[in-house]
Amino acid sequence: MSQPTRRFYVTAIEALCSIGIYDHERANKQRVIIDIEVVLDPASEPTSDAILEGLDYDMIRDGVLDLARARHYDLQETLARSLFDKMMSLPTVIEAKVRTSKPDIYEDCQEAAYQLSNITQ
Repeated sequence: MSQPTRRFYVTAIEALCSIGIYDHERANKQRVIIDIEVVLDPASEPTSDAILEGLDYDMIRDGVLDLARARHYDLQETLARSLFDKMMSLPTVIEAKVRTSKPDIYEDCQEAAYQLSNITQ
């Protein structure tokens, strides 16, 4: 019998971020919505109900907010890559998907979004 796939989702994380290439974007922080999905190593499934055996999803949320607020990003692609690399560095994470969106960029569409993933299923 194969081991089940283990995933964490932390979605709709809202951060005020310095992002964009235009002067008006550089002058004011923008709202960015970030969705994270991580796939965890099936061999590392907790055998007890102790946080030390699991991935503390505070690490996901806090890591996202720290990176989003850390500096100016010209591109969503650069922000997403930084977030992706951070997620891949977390204990037991073997795959990740990061989606960033700028919901306030245009009045006539819901968002401008970018996604980076190495999730195979």
